[in-house]
Amino acid sequence: MSDTLDNIAQFTPEQRLNYLVKECILNKQVWILTDQDGCVMLNTEDEDCTPVWPSETFAQAWATGDWSACEAKAIDLKTWHDRWTRGLEDDDVAVAVFPSENEEGLVISAQEFDFELKTKAKK
Repeated sequence: MSDTLDNIAQFTPEQRLNYLVKECILNKQVWILTDQDGCVMLNTEDEDCTPVWPSETFAQAWATGDWSACEAKAIDLKTWHDRWTRGLEDDDVAVAVFPSENEEGLVISAQEFDFELKTKAKK
């Protein structure tokens, strides 16, 4: 797995998005981090984001420092499509796509992420 982690660390944000979408479809789930208040959020200069990962391993790798009490949680894709996309949109929260350890990554709307998942799932 560390091999994969190292390889993926070299990915561009777009490659990370493609990898995330492919893995989420393959495993039928999206991974988030939670704490006692619920889903962990990130703040960029412009917006609030929910970071998402392709697997428990990647999500848990982020649970360090201030986030060491956080736990990785899987959301099945049906629940994501049915509840999370609309909930994030209603709360004006974006999706931080599989952020790297230095917190870099694409920030897209929940609608865009949903579209990517649904479009690629049909292929």
